[in-house]
Amino acid sequence: MDLKNYTYLLLMAGTLIVPLGLSFEKEVRYFSKWKYLVPAIFITGTFFIIWDVIFTRIGVWSFNPEYLTGIYLLNLPVEEWLFFFVVPFSCTFIYEVIKVKMPEFEKPRFFRSFTLAVFVISLLLAVFNPSRTYTFINFLYLAIYSGFIYLNRWFTAYSTKFYLAWLIGLIPFLVVNGILTGMPVVEYNAAFNLGIRITTIPVEDSGYFLLLFMMVVSIYEYLKERKYY
Repeated sequence: MDLKNYTYLLLMAGTLIVPLGLSFEKEVRYFSKWKYLVPAIFITGTFFIIWDVIFTRIGVWSFNPEYLTGIYLLNLPVEEWLFFFVVPFSCTFIYEVIKVKMPEFEKPRFFRSFTLAVFVISLLLAVFNPSRTYTFINFLYLAIYSGFIYLNRWFTAYSTKFYLAWLIGLIPFLVVNGILTGMPVVEYNAAFNLGIRITTIPVEDSGYFLLLFMMVVSIYEYLKERKYY
């Protein structure tokens, strides 16, 4: 097997290494929250993997075997399964660092309005693109979940730190996703999306990332707040 076949796997390892290595830092103590984070990632990951399996089957996207180890589960490369653990784990680490380092910075009204804007924009993108499967489903799900978050005001208390973490997390996400779509490791069928790209990344992926992260953090904070597990 060529080193090239480990491309996706090495990208996931590189994404994970820093937050995992700093998880035991005394101030943040990220490891102490894993009992809430793991079920949040599992719940969210299950939803996204089902979505991924269906979209792969109907040809919305596909995976280039040249950059994969060749291990598949439910017709998805094992690296793709890891994606739904590594990305939420790493981004939630950023969220926890912001909570520790910027405890006084709060703009709940602004970010509550931002959630409403996400809902409206996502809904419009879904409504006006019913024939573009990735665009429609992606933004429909984001509209539903952001609308749910907006109506459930308890999440407002976490919104400032969440959106800051999302904005910071966009940087490594775009770097990693840029490599995945640039080589390409993941190939998108243009018939299913808007055809608008941020370098090589479909614009839909930014909403996909926001939905993934929003689901994980909201479930994570819900479990923490109620002291489950």
